[in-house]
Amino acid sequence: MDVRDLFDLGGRVAIVTGGATGIGLQMADALAELGASVVLCGRDGERSARVAAELERDRGVACLGVRCDVASA
Repeated sequence: MDVRDLFDLGGRVAIVTGGATGIGLQMADALAELGASVVLCGRDGERSARVAAELERDRGVACLGVRCDVASA
């Protein structure tokens, strides 16, 4: 058995705050690599959308980038 089978996230959706840069981007990439669809949330909506498109192209999973400031209700 391949270890990736143990961590298969196909059919799941992951929401990553701060997902367009730094550690958040690394987490989003890992989740996408394991098959999850990913929503990248960040204060810069354009950057989130651009990075989501790149991730979708590179990993072959559905990705969405949206503007979201978790400090604002």
